[in-house]
Parts: sequence; structure tokens; C-alpha cells
Amino acid sequence: MKTVDEFKHYFEKELSSELDRLETPRKRILRLILITILSSLVLIAGAIYLFTLREKVPGIICGVVWIILVVVLGTIISKKINRIKLTYKEGVIRPMIGFISQDLNYHPTSFVSQQDYTKSGIFTQGVDRYKGDDLVEGKLDSTILKFSEIHSEYVTRDKDGKSQWHTIFKGIFFVADFNKDFKGKTYVLPDLAEKWFGGLGKMMQKANLARPQLIKMEDPVFEKAFVVYGSDQVEARYILSPKLMERIMELKKKAGTISMSFVNSQVNIAIKVKGNLFEPPIWSSMKKFSLIEKYFTYLVLAINIVEDLDLNTRIWTKE
Repeated sequence: MKTVDEFKHYFEKELSSELDRLETPRKRILRLILITILSSLVLIAGAIYLFTLREKVPGIICGVVWIILVVVLGTIISKKINRIKLTYKEGVIRPMIGFISQDLNYHPTSFVSQQDYTKSGIFTQGVDRYKGDDLVEGKLDSTILKFSEIHSEYVTRDKDGKSQWHTIFKGIFFVADFNKDFKGKTYVLPDLAEKWFGGLGKMMQKANLARPQLIKMEDPVFEKAFVVYGSDQVEARYILSPKLMERIMELKKKAGTISMSFVNSQVNIAIKVKGNLFEPPIWSSMKKFSLIEKYFTYLVLAINIVEDLDLNTRIWTKE
């Protein structure tokens, strides 16, 4: 896998010129936003002033002009931002993925399907809104994989019918062919109950009716970090070998909060991420290496899951 030093050299040689070209339209967008804000302030102040003079008709006209201005310029700004985002993804993110691996394909407007997300069983909360982007897919040696950014939400309504949206998951969702065949379902989730509530947390784990049976693992370090549920005790331990548990702990150190499931001979991994990845900055320069390095790090993290979990080592009947 490519190192950060190798990527920095590639960035300076190949990507910096593209980022230079994108700085011009970015600055134009900022100027247009500034014009919109200043014009709005003038028109709003004018409308208020006219109303204080009891000049209602000119005040209303001033207000209507402000609304038209905001709608027109807002639409233009939105289209320009969407255009620069697509240009950024095609001119910067796609080449970066190609630099990391030629065996991967990039689809900036696609994402892991809601069907894959639901089948994983990682999250039991029903989804009312599901979106994503930046799908990466391909085959690394023997392992077929795909991952993308995902944002799933559910909605609640108060007594007045007002809607409020709540995030279920926001981050990178990873799906790959696992290196062992299995028929049951095994879930490896962050052990928040025991962490927060101790002995009471263990009781809460057992009482989790949304999950199959609780499975106690023999590795105390792993047990402290994760809670395991599965439809088959023997199969869960067959999947979660001591070596794989070590590898999952190493992945946790790199990725932070992760949740996993082993379903239909596939491994699914949800990596929680704050903010939006692979998006161009509008309010600051695109030429900062620290930003593009962050994106590179997350891409390598996701792609390295194949190696981290040793998915290319086929076990027995798995070809």
C-alpha cells in the first residue's frame, strides 16, 4: 500500500496543478456569496426604513426584490458549488484512488445500497431517510469489496406534527466477501452498555431482544471493547478466531468507533466519521495538503481492511 510520503510526492507532482485550477471558481463562488449577503443587507435595511416612514408599497417592493435576489443568486451559487464538487471528485479524488490501487473503481454519486445496509443487521433502527456518495468498489486479490459514505436517519414528530431528524449512522460503510463460508449471523458491536453501566450493562446486553443470543468470548481485551451476538455459538467462535479478534482490535485503534456483522458469508463494517469526506472546501483554500492527506488516510484505512482482517487468505472451502 502507498505511504503518506509517496502520496505527498504524487500530490505535488499531479494533484496540485488541478487544485490550482479549482481555486479560481472557488473564489468566484465566495465573491457571489458576498454579493448576495451585502445586497440582502441593503435591501432588508431599505425595506425596514421605508416601513418606518409608512411607505408600505416601496417597502413591499424592496422586500420582493430581496426575495427574488436570494432565490436567483442562491440557485446560481448552488449550481456552481455542485459543479465544483463534481470537478473536484473527478479531478482529485478519482486520480487519488487510482494512485492507491488500479484495481478499484470510483463512482462519486453512487453509494452502498440501502439493501446492503439493511441486510448487514448492524443497525436495528428503521430508516426513514438514506443517502450517500463516493462509492469505491473492486477486487483486491481474492476479495470483492465496496465502501462509501452513508448517512442514515429516522424521523420523529412532536404533538404538533413537527418533524425532527435523527442520525442513525454517518460514516464509511464497508462490505466485503469474507474468507470463510458460514450460514448464521454474527454481530460485533461497541460494548457501550458494560462500559457505562458495568454489571448492570451485562444484564442489559442479555436482555437485548433485537439481537440473537449473547456470545461471551474468551479474550478479555476484546470482551471489554465489543459485545458479540450470534445465531450460532459454535459458528461465531469459528468466525471470530483469536487471530481475527486481534486484527479487529488493531482496526479499532486505527478507525475509532466501528461496528461489524458477518452475514451471508460477507463482512460488513460501519466506521463512524464526523463531517463529510471527499468534499472540496469552499470557505478555505483547496491547496492545503493536510485536507487531502486526511482523505487519503481514510481511503487507505478502508482499503486496508482487506489486509488488516486477512480476507485474502481463503479458508477450506472458500475459493
